Amino acid sequence: MHDKTLAELARGLAAGDFSSRELTSSLLERIKRHDPALNSFITVTGEQAIKEAEAADALRHKGEAGILSGLPLAYKDIFCTEGVRTSAGSKMLDNFIAPYNATVVEKLRHAGTVSLGKTNMDEFAMGSSNENSYYGPVKNPWNPTLVPGGSSGGSAAAVAAGLVPAALGTDTGGSIRQPAAFCGITGLKPTYGRVSRYGMIAYASSLDQAGPMARTAEDCAMLMNAMAGHDARDSTSVSRNVPDYTQGLDKPLNGLKIGLPVEYFGEGLAPEVETAVREAVRVYESLGAQVIDVSLPHTSMAIPAYYVIAPAEASANLSRYDGVRFGYRCEDPVDLEDLYKRTRAEGFGDEVKRRILIGTHTLSEGFFDAYYRKAQQIRRLIRQDFLDAFARVDVLMGPAAPTTAFELGSRADPVQMYLQDIYTIAINLAGIPGISVPAGLVDNRPVGLQILGPHFGEAHLLNVAHVYQQATDWHQRRPEIKE
Repeated sequence: MHDKTLAELARGLAAGDFSSRELTSSLLERIKRHDPALNSFITVTGEQAIKEAEAADALRHKGEAGILSGLPLAYKDIFCTEGVRTSAGSKMLDNFIAPYNATVVEKLRHAGTVSLGKTNMDEFAMGSSNENSYYGPVKNPWNPTLVPGGSSGGSAAAVAAGLVPAALGTDTGGSIRQPAAFCGITGLKPTYGRVSRYGMIAYASSLDQAGPMARTAEDCAMLMNAMAGHDARDSTSVSRNVPDYTQGLDKPLNGLKIGLPVEYFGEGLAPEVETAVREAVRVYESLGAQVIDVSLPHTSMAIPAYYVIAPAEASANLSRYDGVRFGYRCEDPVDLEDLYKRTRAEGFGDEVKRRILIGTHTLSEGFFDAYYRKAQQIRRLIRQDFLDAFARVDVLMGPAAPTTAFELGSRADPVQMYLQDIYTIAINLAGIPGISVPAGLVDNRPVGLQILGPHFGEAHLLNVAHVYQQATDWHQRRPEIKE
């Protein structure tokens, strides 16, 4: 059962081929057997999962089951889950038991899903390799010497390894799409405001967005039907009708206009990744699509702008962790100042401290206009680049990352790590949706094709991705894991 997609499992449950309890027990046993080598989970909620599975089976027996009833999934450990540790991958929150559920958790539980636990992640979602976790690095199932990507690396690795059919991640600058690419799965970053951020521990509030990670676009569409929608508790949530994302998945692509940003195929892109991406584009041409070269002229400014805006927002958001109200507290503080200093020095990891320092500096008197305001102006230019491009084409395509997965410990230079997000960061700055789908293997390392659409264009993106997956089998490839 671990090789089936979410949609296949849903059909199996509906047909009575197996029960949710049988499915859940099988996956929990698989996690117990294989996750010690991957470290993709921080917390496994086995007893709770069995109870939820039995409740789903009871509803199905009464004829009251929904599409997602009884389907197991996992949550990145950045979503608050009532009664379960929610750590954000940090020592600072290692002892934090969430008193409520995030909205997306609430919605998916209401839809009948079964939570198997919380997945590992870069601390406070800051990282591109999942090496910044207090709980240790996550290993890529395709090769345990490689990173899975980040910051949603635990979710990506768990899905790729068949430990869970789907998981939730968050994407602030590529943290769903890049690990999806590195692990050979499908990952969707929705339009900013399409999915509620309530109960999702904040990194950069104007950039963070929750999204599904699964084997296929069809699976992501099923999850989006439950996740998307307005939430009065999130002031950035958009009040807009939610379509049925599973409808229209098979719509033909005749006449589809695909834009290839010239900036995404230049210096820094590994030749083997470019070859795989261009081959994927040729598949689309064979399906009736038209390819047009376009330009996103401010692409080179995306990383500098992001690494002003995101750390500034992180500096403000993480100021709440002071050892007073919740989370880690240093031992025997001599006074309040000592409490603040030692709690934060001991509770945060190096990358989090680095970004807090950068953000605090850019927000300080005398630097706000020079850095933060200027970065926001650049952000507006980047957004306009995408609006201009979508006036000419229906979708944009390119690589999700400049390389395939790299070796653990090989990117010690923070700047080199930041450059991993060159093709994903601008999408968050503009607030548009993007999806990464498997598009090849290079030396047994997956390559991801990134597809971008205009604001609230998720349904069309899922259609474009799904038709490609019907014409190819890259999403069906699995890493070899000794049973």
